[in-house]
Amino acid sequence: MWDFILNPMVTLLALLYQVFGNDIVLSIVVLTVILRMIMYPLLAQQQESAAKMQEMQPKLKKLQEKYKDDREKLAAAQMEMYKEAGVNPLGGCLPMLVQFPIFIALYSAINFAVASTPFQLVDLSDRLLIPGLDGLIPLQSVFLGMDLTAQPQPPSNPWYALALPVLVAATTWLQFKMSMSMRKDDKDDNIKDDSKDDDNGMPNQAAAMQQSMGTIMPLMFGFISLTLSVGLSIYFLTSNIVGIIQYSPMGKRVLDKVFRSGGNRKEKDKDDDKPTKARGKK
Repeated sequence: MWDFILNPMVTLLALLYQVFGNDIVLSIVVLTVILRMIMYPLLAQQQESAAKMQEMQPKLKKLQEKYKDDREKLAAAQMEMYKEAGVNPLGGCLPMLVQFPIFIALYSAINFAVASTPFQLVDLSDRLLIPGLDGLIPLQSVFLGMDLTAQPQPPSNPWYALALPVLVAATTWLQFKMSMSMRKDDKDDNIKDDSKDDDNGMPNQAAAMQQSMGTIMPLMFGFISLTLSVGLSIYFLTSNIVGIIQYSPMGKRVLDKVFRSGGNRKEKDKDDDKPTKARGKK
């Protein structure tokens, strides 16, 4: 089922391995960066949809109070509000659903690339779509004295390999914090105050859930990195670092300029020039 995504991914990783002089770590890093860049427009769409939905929270609360005894009217009023604002309530979920199988395939491709058993090596050779790449097998699986196919724990790996799960957890936490900071920066001060507490004066449930995720996710990914191979830890670490750059103000500005269509930029420039032209006529 996954072969139509997985096999091209494994082939691309093997091709990068050949290009970079049999350096599997550099190949993993480059492939991860390429896919994160390809996925950036979807990430930007997801962020934009989340920001719009957050801006509409005060209006949604008013509708919920107005139609609290009539669910049908509430649903109709919400859909009408979404339509007027040009917001798709599923806009934040659809990009995530598209990204999920691609990142799972990348994860699996790295797992196949650092195959550690004869069966896995045969399976890897069968997945390569470009003739001649099978001559690269087995791929180099040692980096800085660490076995990429083994867990980052002694005796399978030296003690310093344990730094990888720690770095994965730390960068996961930082990436999450930066994503939350970006959402807060997009909110108006009044929206912050209105959405801080719920109707009973209790902390907003969504905010409490986000805070819990900020604690659980780093620990979860750190534990996963501790129990899986070093090669996958390198993938997690690279992906987190790219995410941190994407969420940084400078990184977001650069990426928006690169991926935003020229048409949108022209329209924005026209809008920016309108007040200037109007002042000149006056």
